[in-house]
Amino acid sequence: MRNTSGSIECQGMSYHFLKKRLQYKLSYFFSYEVVIIASQKSIPKKLSFISIYFLGINGVIGSGTFLLPSVIYRYMNLSAVVVLLCTAVTVSLIALCYADMSSRFTGSGAAWLYSYHAFGRFTGYELGIFTWFLGCCTLSAEIVALLTTLKSFLPVFKNPVVYGIGAVGLILLFALINFYGRSIVKVVNNVSVAAKILTLIIFIVVGVFFIHKANFTPAIPQAALKGPMPFLHHFGEAFTPIFYLFTGFSFLPIAAQQMNNPEKNIPRVLIAVMVSVTILDALMMTVAVGLSGVKLGGYSTPLANALGSAIGQWGYAIIIFGMLVSIFGVAFSASFNTPSLIASLANEHGMLPKFVGKKNRHDAPWVGIILTSILSSLFSTQSYLFLVNCTVLASFIQYVPTILAVVKFKHTNEYPTHGFELPGKYLIPGLALLVSCYMVTNFTSKTLLVGTVIAILAAVAYFFIKGDRKYEEQHEKWLAELRTEGQKLKKK
Repeated sequence: MRNTSGSIECQGMSYHFLKKRLQYKLSYFFSYEVVIIASQKSIPKKLSFISIYFLGINGVIGSGTFLLPSVIYRYMNLSAVVVLLCTAVTVSLIALCYADMSSRFTGSGAAWLYSYHAFGRFTGYELGIFTWFLGCCTLSAEIVALLTTLKSFLPVFKNPVVYGIGAVGLILLFALINFYGRSIVKVVNNVSVAAKILTLIIFIVVGVFFIHKANFTPAIPQAALKGPMPFLHHFGEAFTPIFYLFTGFSFLPIAAQQMNNPEKNIPRVLIAVMVSVTILDALMMTVAVGLSGVKLGGYSTPLANALGSAIGQWGYAIIIFGMLVSIFGVAFSASFNTPSLIASLANEHGMLPKFVGKKNRHDAPWVGIILTSILSSLFSTQSYLFLVNCTVLASFIQYVPTILAVVKFKHTNEYPTHGFELPGKYLIPGLALLVSCYMVTNFTSKTLLVGTVIAILAAVAYFFIKGDRKYEEQHEKWLAELRTEGQKLKKK
C-alpha cells in the first residue's frame, strides 16, 4: 500500500510464524526498520500516537515561527499575542472539521480526497491541484526563508544573482536527493523536529530571564486606535501571517493508512498538536516582545536578534543554527511530499495523465519532481510575505470544501464516524466557514489573481484529460460499502 503523499512508504505485509513458543511483539516507529532475524524480512512500520504527534509538530512549526514575529508586531505590538490566540481558536475549529472527516474516511488523501467523496471527481481534482500548488508555495517560502536567514550573516546573498543561484541550487539539490536518495528524508525529518523544538525551548527558557516590562508598552499601535476600521485593518494584517504559523496541520491525514488506528489517533493528534503549537507560539511571541519591544518590528531574524541583544552573540548563533536546521528540514520534506502527491493523482486516482506519475528505478516520481522543481523555482523569485499569503490562500481553498463536506455528511448521515463525533452539530463548521469568508477580505489582489489563474488553468486542463472509468467505479464501490456500513450501525 502506497502513501498518497509520499511522506512515508511501506509495504503491507504480514507474517505467520509456525514455530511453537516463538512469538514476537513488534513496535512500529517512524524512523527505524525492525528486522526479525528468524524471518530475515523487514516488518511494516505503523506510526504510533507519539510518531504522528511529532510528524504534526514538524509540519506546523516552520519558518513562520522564526521570521514572522517582526511582521506581526508591526501591526499589533503586544496585542499580537491576543491575535495569535484568536487565530489558534479559529484554526482549531477547522482542525476539528478535519478530525470529523478523518474519522469518517480513514484512507490517505486529506482535503482533496474528502472533497472527492462529498462533491465529485472535478472538485477532488481541483483541490488535488491546489494541494500540489500549496506544496510548491511551501517549498518556495522555506527556500526564501532559508536564504533570508543566511543573508543576515552572509552579505554575499544580498546580491540578487547569488540569491537566485542559491534558490535554484537548493531546489536542484533537493530534486537530486529525491531522485537517488529518498531514504534520507526520515533522518532529516527527525533532526528537523528536534532542532526546532529545542531552539524554541532555549529561546523561551533563557529569554524569560531578560524580559523588560517596559517593552510591553504600547500594547496596541497608535494607528490601530484611531477607530474601528483602522483597528480591524491592523487586526486583519496580523491575522493572515499568524495563520501561516498553523497551516501545516492539514497534511496530517495524508498519511492515514500508515498510522495505527487513524480514525482515533488523527483527531486526538490534531487537538494535541494545535494545543502544543499554540502554547509554544504564544510564549515565543511574548518573550520576543519582552526582549526587544519596538525594535522587534525592524528585525529580519527576530528571534535570533532578540536573544542576541539580551545575552550576546552566542545566543544569536544558537537560534540561527536551530532556524537553519529547522527550515532546511521543512523545505526538504516539502520537496519530498509534493511530487509524490501529484504522482498519486495520476497513478492511484486517474485524475492526471499517466506520464505524470512515472517513476524511476529508485521509485522516485521523476516527472512530479521536475514539475515541482520548475514551479517552485519560479515562485522562489517572489517575496517571503507574498509566498506566505499564497500558502494561506491555498490552505483556505482546501478548508472551505472540507467544512462544507462536514455539513453535508452531518445532514445526510451517510457515513459513520469511527471514534470521534464533532460536537454541536453545525455550530463548529458554521463558525469555521464564517472565519474563512472573513479571511478572503484580507488577501491582496495579486494573491487572489494567482489563485484564480491556477483554478482556471486546472479547470481547462481537466476537460482535456482522458478519464479512466475504472478509478471512478472503484471509488463509487468503496463509498457504497461505507454507506452500507453506516446503515447497519443505524439499525443497531
